[in-house]
Amino acid sequence: MDRRIFLKAMGVLGCSAAAHPWLTTLALAAAPGENRLVVIILRGAMDGLDVVQPRGDSGFLPARPGVLSPGLDLDGFFSLNEGLAGLMPLWRANELAFVHATSTPYRDKRSHFDGQDLLEAGTGTDLLPAAQRDGWLNRLLQVMPGTGSETAWDVGRGAMPVLAGAVPVQSWSPDQDMAISAPARTLLQQVYEGDPLFHAASATAFDLAGMGGGEGQDAGQDAGRDAGLIADFVAERLRGSARIAAFSLTGWDTHKGQMNTIRKPLHQLQTAILQLQAGVGPEIWGKTAVLAMTEFGRTAYQNGSGGTDHGTGGAMLVAGGAVRGGQVLGRWPGLAEAELYDRRDLMPTSDVRDWAAQAMQGLFGLDQGLLESTVFPGLKMEAAPRLIL
Repeated sequence: MDRRIFLKAMGVLGCSAAAHPWLTTLALAAAPGENRLVVIILRGAMDGLDVVQPRGDSGFLPARPGVLSPGLDLDGFFSLNEGLAGLMPLWRANELAFVHATSTPYRDKRSHFDGQDLLEAGTGTDLLPAAQRDGWLNRLLQVMPGTGSETAWDVGRGAMPVLAGAVPVQSWSPDQDMAISAPARTLLQQVYEGDPLFHAASATAFDLAGMGGGEGQDAGQDAGRDAGLIADFVAERLRGSARIAAFSLTGWDTHKGQMNTIRKPLHQLQTAILQLQAGVGPEIWGKTAVLAMTEFGRTAYQNGSGGTDHGTGGAMLVAGGAVRGGQVLGRWPGLAEAELYDRRDLMPTSDVRDWAAQAMQGLFGLDQGLLESTVFPGLKMEAAPRLIL
């Protein structure tokens, strides 16, 4: 598809294709084999201590008297935030796991932008090299033979940095307000009626932008609906030739009123995972691993606004029928003041890239040396419990 022609047609019809940099972006790629990998970037620094609560640590409850949401017991030590209660059936089916006290090599500066750049670049230092222009998922595609682009169109913001690189990957931002009237949409559909490629692409674009039902759509509907639309779109592609997908969910920067503000992003994450599971069906779900990761964690102690500030160690969520679920992985460092990083943050005890590399190795059979030298330059994979069945 010619992206310029598509955007020009929408411009003539009064469609705005502008995208805010924090809007969700979706990217997909095809790869050989039957296993699927979905990466969800949780933008804003998810508080892993609230999502996977170490209630068995005596320092936890005193550190968060006004922040903590109710939790559901996982293993007698950790509890799951009730905002993800819908994922408990996956936990009981051993299709959900968590990695605690993990992070990228990023330290001390606590900038969302720098932290996300490092997370998606997958480099081995706490500063992004000036020459770094690709992301670790794209480097995965570069070392896998037979990869290719799954989608044929791109509207709005470009591909996510984690998938940027030499291998072409199409991307699209599904939650833009396309601001196009029903008559204009009908006209566009008529213009492209005889062209299956353009007709299908425009119809999908409108559906994902919340215009699939024509009248009665509300642009301010719950964010879980948007996450569901994204997940439905990803699931449809994964049922076809796509094997790798990445998208982002925002809203995790909980500086104040965290007990309330964390509910919306939790609902988005839960919706995305459950609708992915339902959308791909049991057979494909059994070959799928979903990795949800964030740029850094948050402080161990709450602040004066009932929230938490930027920290270091955080948590990672892993779901899918291909994962070894029903466990909280990673070495727990403790929350005593002397055990904290800089006496304020959860101490990282593992590298989030190591867990991602394990997933790639288990799903696609990649050589450890290739993962350490090319996909995640500078990584030294540690011996750890296997993440993939």
